[in-house]
Amino acid sequence: MTTSPARGHPRRATTHLSARVAHAVLGAVVAVLWLALPGTTTPEEARAVLAPGPGASAQRAEAEETATADLVLPLLAVGAAAVIGGYAYVRRGRRARTAPGGPPPGPATGVPLADLDERARAVLVAADDWVRTSREELEFAELGLGTGAVAPYARTLAAARAELTEAFRMRQRYDEGIPGDQAARRQALAGIVGRCVEAGRLLDAEAAGFDRLRETGDGLAGALEVAETRFRELTGRTGTAGALLGELAGRYPRAALAPVAGHVEQAKDRLVFATAGLNQARQCADRGEHGPAAARLRAAEGAIAQADLLVRAVGRLAAELSEAAALLPAALTGAEAELAGARERAGAASAPGGEQRARVLHADAVLAAVREEVTAGPYDPLGLLHRVVRATAPVADGRAGVLPAAAALAARSAVAAAEDFVAVHRGAVGAEARTRLAAAHDARRADPLAAHSLARQARQLAERDVRAHGHPDAAPGTGTAGALLGGILLGPDPVTAPAAGFGGPGTRARHGPALS
Repeated sequence: MTTSPARGHPRRATTHLSARVAHAVLGAVVAVLWLALPGTTTPEEARAVLAPGPGASAQRAEAEETATADLVLPLLAVGAAAVIGGYAYVRRGRRARTAPGGPPPGPATGVPLADLDERARAVLVAADDWVRTSREELEFAELGLGTGAVAPYARTLAAARAELTEAFRMRQRYDEGIPGDQAARRQALAGIVGRCVEAGRLLDAEAAGFDRLRETGDGLAGALEVAETRFRELTGRTGTAGALLGELAGRYPRAALAPVAGHVEQAKDRLVFATAGLNQARQCADRGEHGPAAARLRAAEGAIAQADLLVRAVGRLAAELSEAAALLPAALTGAEAELAGARERAGAASAPGGEQRARVLHADAVLAAVREEVTAGPYDPLGLLHRVVRATAPVADGRAGVLPAAAALAARSAVAAAEDFVAVHRGAVGAEARTRLAAAHDARRADPLAAHSLARQARQLAERDVRAHGHPDAAPGTGTAGALLGGILLGPDPVTAPAAGFGGPGTRARHGPALS
């Protein structure tokens, strides 16, 4: 495993450098004293040099030569001090810029703020892709080599993800108007870029070692076998997911199944693409063309990972809908208890018609509408559960413990759905949607209602980006492999995009084109 540059220098080297700088500075001080202080030449020596008489010219020349020689050592000391001090300053600044969590690059005061903002957005999107594709390839390596073998790279990925998470937090605050003054906002944008650059550096530093790891054991042949095994298993699960989705359509309205609309068709498209990639990888490997074989394998692995995500989303939503349907009656009962307490407080604290009473009346109306939908026929359990929690939250005092569980379930489902959409269509999704998604992940435990709202925003922004990208039919799925291969896949075009895997900006293109 490649160590970071900071770890590559022993502590003694830093100590010796400091000692050399100290010695040089001491020499410079002595030199200045030598040149500036009176009395460094005695009066007798001065008179001897300046006195007229035979041989005075020779004595004067000899004195000047001696004085010149005496100045050489101090001047050399001053020069050495300047060079070593400058070198130490540059090294210290470079180390501060590249150290994890260190100060970000300068805020580029001459660049318009709008340009800095655009750059920060672009780098955020790129860094998010580095982390996502690195995680995908790491999962395949873990399947073939075991958790212990990939543990160092999993730690590197976690460190890169931590940098990216902090960058997204900074971006969320920036979008909220924090900080307010222009100079501080410049610095915030520089900090976002610095965090993303550090995430990429961490991944790049380990990319070569990760490649060597994947070549261990059975190497390319073993990696192909792992991918083909997962492909076959996923093909069977895709058929099962299709049958499950048909069953869910008979029990729930279309709105309840909207988060996974078209998932089965899109998964099949990606499996067709993976078939082509695996076949070409096998052919290249048989001819001994290991570089092209690795590129095609990585492209196939990416398609398999996305298909797996789409299929898993169907099963996860089915479980969430079942859990929400079971929890909804208890949530309604708990909401009624909260409203009873709120009515008591409103009657004791304010006259009828006050703000609290208005909130209670609104919650009453929502609960009545929810009960009516439940009895009327097929309904969306997750949607109704969220409505109950949102209407009750302004008047609740915590007496109904079931409501926090209901809020957590609704938020978890919304965040997962937004995450799936961004992951599958990330080639078209911009920084704003990804930032809201990261904020939703952050808020999920502390404030489920806020997490739910942020996740909805992220999904809407991502869908907007996808439509702007030129794929308006993305959400329901393309339905045909031909459309996929023609460029409908809402990620990097599988025909022309680099087969990005584990690594950052400096190493992600090493696999070459995905398919030819």
